[in-house]
Amino acid sequence: MKTTQLDRLLAIMARLRDPAQGCPWDREQDFAMIAPYTIEEAYEVADAIERGDMVALKDELGDLLFQVVFHARMAEEAGLFAFDDVAEAIADKMERRHPHVFGDVEIASVAAQNEAWETHKAAERHASGGADSVLDGVALALPALLRAAKISRRAARIGFDWPDARAVIPKLAEEIAELEAELDQGGDPAVVQEEMGDLLFAAANLARKLNIEPETALRQATAKFERRFRRVEALAAERRVGRDLDALEALWQEVKTNEKN
Repeated sequence: MKTTQLDRLLAIMARLRDPAQGCPWDREQDFAMIAPYTIEEAYEVADAIERGDMVALKDELGDLLFQVVFHARMAEEAGLFAFDDVAEAIADKMERRHPHVFGDVEIASVAAQNEAWETHKAAERHASGGADSVLDGVALALPALLRAAKISRRAARIGFDWPDARAVIPKLAEEIAELEAELDQGGDPAVVQEEMGDLLFAAANLARKLNIEPETALRQATAKFERRFRRVEALAAERRVGRDLDALEALWQEVKTNEKN
């Protein structure tokens, strides 16, 4: 039988974890120690996609696949499950959640498919005994903005939602006013943090109502700021502008204008 590249990768992972001849670093890892690397690799995949770098994407997908293989190998050593079990579980899930492809159910639109997908997920949570709330199953380890959008999307499934995006804007104004009021009263750090959290949660809701992923929007905004600020730095050095805020702001406005022209 021909050995596939996946077979080769699984064999490499087994060798790295071999108690006698493996790599000391790989042997001492456990699920918790590897988890941060798994998250990091997922972000590096997203970064390659954002940059449109397909060569990097190939490499980053490989790194992410290695993380899956690593976790599966540790689970196999513990007698829990193996890589084939992982692959079988996701294959079964995809067939189960796509009855319009692998069965005889008809779904006419993407919106209908999204609703059917969430219904399937809810049914699975209920079957596993974890359906006390529509909010169950949203991972705690998700980035905060992404988790906020997912939590509010779940709440909206039972009608707890604004009618449209414009209706969220007064909520943002309300949260800003509450933050300003707390700052006027001296700004207790714990209360300021709470009010800031409320403001960010409202912003995540507005993004959701606009069908915008807040994580993506914030990454793009940060990249834009970084690009413009680097140009401001260069101009400031060229024109010998020091820490004069008005002069730096003038440079910022110049960079913005040049970008738009």
